[in-house]
Amino acid sequence: MPRKVPPTREGWYALHDFRTIDWNAWRDAPERTRENALADGVEFLQAHENVTDADDGSSAVFSVMGHKADLLVVHFRPEMSDLDTAERAFERTGLADFTERTDSYVSVTEVGGYTSDEMVKDPEDIEDTGMARYVASKLYPDIPDAEFICFYPMSKRRTGEDNWYDTPFDERAEMMSSHGEIGKGYAGKVTQIITGSIGMDDFEWGVDLFSNDPTHIKDLLYEMRFDEGSSRFAEFGSFYFGRRFPPEDLPAFMDGEEVPVPEDAHPHGDAHAHGHNDEGASLHHGGAHGESGHGEGGHHHEKSEDEDDEAEDIRGELEDLDIYAGQPHGEDVYAMVLYSEADADELFDEVDGLRKNFDHYDTHVKTAVYEGDDRSAVVSIWKTQSAAETAGGFLADLPGIVARAGEESGFGTMGMFYTVKPEHCEDFVGKFETVGGVLEDMEGHFDTELLANHEDENDMFIASQWRSKEDAMTFFRSDAFSDTVSWGRDILADRPRHVFLA
Repeated sequence: MPRKVPPTREGWYALHDFRTIDWNAWRDAPERTRENALADGVEFLQAHENVTDADDGSSAVFSVMGHKADLLVVHFRPEMSDLDTAERAFERTGLADFTERTDSYVSVTEVGGYTSDEMVKDPEDIEDTGMARYVASKLYPDIPDAEFICFYPMSKRRTGEDNWYDTPFDERAEMMSSHGEIGKGYAGKVTQIITGSIGMDDFEWGVDLFSNDPTHIKDLLYEMRFDEGSSRFAEFGSFYFGRRFPPEDLPAFMDGEEVPVPEDAHPHGDAHAHGHNDEGASLHHGGAHGESGHGEGGHHHEKSEDEDDEAEDIRGELEDLDIYAGQPHGEDVYAMVLYSEADADELFDEVDGLRKNFDHYDTHVKTAVYEGDDRSAVVSIWKTQSAAETAGGFLADLPGIVARAGEESGFGTMGMFYTVKPEHCEDFVGKFETVGGVLEDMEGHFDTELLANHEDENDMFIASQWRSKEDAMTFFRSDAFSDTVSWGRDILADRPRHVFLA
């Protein structure tokens, strides 16, 4: 009698394309031929990182260490036909003439139903917001903005007493859960993308591990070796290890120079940085009421010129009202904000564990729990959009997660970094209640809540929801708000930074 088969749900298709460079042919080629090959290569890689060949997806290029390959190009795309097109498009470039494919891997992103039947539903049909976002991040992944990648294929053993597929479902589920707990211990250190490849390639799964510290990848794999699901049942193929670099640094790579090219040595300034567009839960922090981000669930949404113009229009309107709308600390940062109905102390204990891992990264600015009357907010702030998104995948697993900022209908404003002078903390709360009374009578106002940092009662966070931008702007133009801004200058230790959400 066949064992119980766990259901799966598939998302985007994946291609790992490994190439070696014919260095002798490259050195012997005329300079003009090399220049044309580089131009073709850069154009191909840039176009695919910008996903001009499909409606969605993600691509990246890596320098591979060791003898197995020189380059790895990774593509995730919604359709298998997109991968087919990308694969053949590279062969038409002049750069391809100097490469030989040494390996490749074809697969599809996958989540399994060992731990919960909800996991294999369409993310749009999952009621738990946190789980829905987690599943979407696994099925429709962005390649993390991390320096290192480790890729390897693997299968489950099918020999003698160590036959995974002849093991009872409950035992398999328990081992999968144990395996997952080890992975959670590396939250913020290592990001994992799992793809299924049964019928598509020689092994059953492909595994991508991304990190800014290569030893984190080693430590994770070493610890998992001692877990029964791996020690008894795992069989592995070849391991590949690489470093990401931006497409425009391909000439430096081919010249044997350092990649990514150091900031002060790059001919185009910061053009080589891994740039990412604003979307979803990554929120630009502006000034007293700053920039706008737009949510699209688990999918990326590239901010249009019209949206950029709207953000600047908002800044201009606020500045005309003598409301600060700049960047008090001079930098762009990105926030992931999720709401939870869990007990604040329990939530803080969980967040504190994640935060200790997040602190290993230079891109991490702050992660904190803010308590309100009915719910708490977990706010995680990062220097890059992709880092905030990656953190969101881990934060979505926190207890009691019910919503993500930006998912509400209408128009939202969020005020962060209200750092109140300690002697004025009660005054600030009292003033908020007064303003709240005014808001209740405002046309188009849905809800406003004040939350305080679990660790520092003087650090406040305010979120408001409106029917439309026009309704919010009516309030910002009011005498009540003008009086509040003037009053706040005396009791706040620093200028707050705000974000707009659509």
